[in-house]
This record gives sequence, structure tokens and C-alpha cells, in this order.
Amino acid sequence: MNTIALRLLKIVVLLFAGFFGLFVFAGNLMDYNSNYEFVHHVLSMDSTFEGNSLMWRAIESETMHTVAYWGLIIAEGIFSLLAFIGVYHMFKNIKGSGRQFNNAKSFGYYAFILGFAIWFFGFVVIGSEWFAMWQSQIWNGKETAMDITTVWIGFAILLALKDEDLEV
Repeated sequence: MNTIALRLLKIVVLLFAGFFGLFVFAGNLMDYNSNYEFVHHVLSMDSTFEGNSLMWRAIESETMHTVAYWGLIIAEGIFSLLAFIGVYHMFKNIKGSGRQFNNAKSFGYYAFILGFAIWFFGFVVIGSEWFAMWQSQIWNGKETAMDITTVWIGFAILLALKDEDLEV
């Protein structure tokens, strides 16, 4: 097995995840109002099924919408930063021992932990299930969040594969 190629693949996967996070982060800042509207409608539950018995969960406070949205933006930025720091450490140790390279993956693990927190827990569990986002024809990000989560699972598994010492 080509150990360097596998290590490089892990670095590239984490790099691409970091760019994804960066683009989401930047998009939320550059198109603030459109993306804020998403958070506003999900938390307000104003586009869920008529007569929804879960409406007591709705949050109407604009302040809370803003706090939630900025929390999401900051988390996405940190996700991206962790991924890029992980890329740096892994690349720096690409020719190191298996132990050194495995230790260099820590920031990548932290990035994916945060990624699962954002896209699975935040969007699927909280947004879709608690705030019934799945009921909305317009403001439903569940499928996209599940797609992202599925990719993160694959990436995290790849990253977690133990690296051996390089063959000389």
C-alpha cells in the first residue's frame, strides 16, 4: 500500500472539508439577509403544517434568531479553521512516523466533531425535528444537512484509519 498517497488523500479530504466550511461561512456573511431568513423561518415555524401541535416550540424573538444565526456562522468558521489547522499539521508530518501522523490528525477530528454538531445536531435534530423544519415546503434544509453529514461520516472514517510507519 502506498502510505504517502493515503496520507495525502486524508489531507486533501480535510482540505476540501475546510473549503466547504469556509464557503458556507463566507456565504452566510456575504448573503446575510437571505440566510438569516432561513434561520428566522425555521425558528418561527411559520411555514410548518397548519394546525401544527408543536407550535409551542416556536421562537418568535428576533434577538434569539440573530443569536442563533451568529452562533451558526461562528461555528462554521471554527469548523473551517480547525480543518485548515489539521491540514497544516498533517502535511507537516506527512513523512513522519505512523504515530506522528496519527497524532497530527487531532484537529481534523475536532473539525468533524463540530461538523456533526452543526449539520446533524443543529440542522437535522434541532431544526428538522424540534422546529419541524421537515414540514416546510420552502425552508427545509434537512436533506442537504443529511447529505453533508453522510459525507462527513465517510471523511471521518477515512481520517480515522490508522497510519503505519512509512516503508523505506
